[in-house]
Amino acid sequence: MKVAVLQFPGTNCEYDTVYAFKKLGAITQVIWHKEESLPEDIDLVVVAGGFSYGDYLRSGAIAKFSPIMKAVKEYANNGGKVLGICNGFQVLTEARLLPGALKRNESLHFISRHHNLKVVANDNIFLEKLSVDDVINVPIAHHDGNYFIDAEGLEELYTNNQVLLKYTDATGKISNPNGSVDSIAGICNKEKNVFGLMPHPERAMEILLGSDDGVKMLEGFLSA
Repeated sequence: MKVAVLQFPGTNCEYDTVYAFKKLGAITQVIWHKEESLPEDIDLVVVAGGFSYGDYLRSGAIAKFSPIMKAVKEYANNGGKVLGICNGFQVLTEARLLPGALKRNESLHFISRHHNLKVVANDNIFLEKLSVDDVINVPIAHHDGNYFIDAEGLEELYTNNQVLLKYTDATGKISNPNGSVDSIAGICNKEKNVFGLMPHPERAMEILLGSDDGVKMLEGFLSA
């Protein structure tokens, strides 16, 4: 499997992402934001976490205009698989590849810690290695992780099984760290080829670092 990891000015998780996918046996390539095309033979594009363009204006709002994003949109619209992690999720919502928006945490503070997530839907390649209602432990690190979508959009997400993950405690009971609507931590598009989440599975690859629950999350892409 070949994975392209996007890099913008301010991105800080691209090499964590490269490490995670290499650990799973994938071939990886970092793609600078000024590139105008993606490699023809890739199987997955990852928009990595960080602070693209310093999060000026709005998180992900400037990155969506980078030259590489035109190629990412075309790739996604043709059925290519795209994963946005943290700032990458913000970029994908700004680019309208995913519905909704990410705004400032309800507490107005940056949050950085491990947090539990419950799997809501696994009828997709991203979470197919996990079961519905599984509770996993994955780091979060964000200032603008408060997912928002209006009531009509939320209903559509549930109708199409697009809500993938929710923030919970270790028992699966809702525990919302940032104010996200319905405690949503991750979603996908209707076609289930574009995925976005605020937590960092690429930082949960080894027990030594607190959790290896990210392994099963990312392994799904390798079974395509």
